[in-house]
Amino acid sequence: MMVTEHPVFRRFWYPVVPLEKLRSRPQRFVLLAEPIAIWLDGDGLPAAASDRCCHRSARLSQGTVIEGCIRCPYHGWSFDRHGTCVDVPQIKTPIPATYRVPSYRCTSRYGYAWVCLEEPIADIPVIPEASDPSYRLIPEFYEPWNCAGLRLMENSFDNAHPHFVHADTFGVMQEPVPPAPDSFEETESGLRMTYVLPVKNSEVQQRNLQMRDTRTCRISEGTWYLPFLRTLKIAYPNGLVHLIFTAATPISDSSIQLVQFCLRNDSEADASAADIIAFDRAVTLEDKAILEGTDFDVPLDIKAEQHMASDRPGILMRHRLARLLKEHGEVEQRRQQNQPAPTAKILEKASIG
Repeated sequence: MMVTEHPVFRRFWYPVVPLEKLRSRPQRFVLLAEPIAIWLDGDGLPAAASDRCCHRSARLSQGTVIEGCIRCPYHGWSFDRHGTCVDVPQIKTPIPATYRVPSYRCTSRYGYAWVCLEEPIADIPVIPEASDPSYRLIPEFYEPWNCAGLRLMENSFDNAHPHFVHADTFGVMQEPVPPAPDSFEETESGLRMTYVLPVKNSEVQQRNLQMRDTRTCRISEGTWYLPFLRTLKIAYPNGLVHLIFTAATPISDSSIQLVQFCLRNDSEADASAADIIAFDRAVTLEDKAILEGTDFDVPLDIKAEQHMASDRPGILMRHRLARLLKEHGEVEQRRQQNQPAPTAKILEKASIG
């Protein structure tokens, strides 16, 4: 699936840049192949517009913010959050109405600027723990990955890969058969799955979790939000909760911006943010090494790849995305057309449902 060729994906909200990065200067981001400039307006709220000045196509993101408006670095034209040109230093007559750039919906949530390129069809997910004073928010990762957002989302719900990919961090290679989900349900916004995953507890995690056992278990609730957002709420036997938010914000057909933060019901005195980030860093790099080697053109037709029982979440994701395209009058676009798909065989099909 070539995400940039499907207009419907422009109707979802995506986190694009940490608010902290906007405090000093405008930022550039490419969302679904659309270059945008993001800045803070006069009220301190994030704003987004096309990163091309309507005069001579200079990048607005290379400019400055003057009284909440973004000023082009080339000739000094300034634009407000609605894309309207409000100042042209070279002319004294009224500014023509055609002097404007496309603007986009932009808001702030969880410490990030979020952008929706077209009329939204879904809200930004609500994470109750983010407003709970007993939890702290730890920003973790903000970086480009060369893979498809759908690959990362499927990977996040794939309980068969930790035993191998994460053998150095928490996976137990001697127990490669993943546990069956305790619950699995399709939701209006995606899916929700609960499960208990036995894991090894490394020395760094023993400090992070305040648990000295070398083995423990994760009591997990994973939630997927169409199209490329997820949360993973992990509860440990001692009552600690480590909730991970991950966005695979689509840059292009073959690349994403990984946006990840975590929420925990402990304190810096219990576990340092640096140690928590270090462990999650090791885990994400293990995933990245594999995912960047996969084909970014993920087929929604499940016959195009082979599957096993633990792939049930990914199969549902593909069905939901195919349905989304159909509901909006779109047909899946692939990198190569007219290629016959092999007949898929799903191992333990009865257990997939």
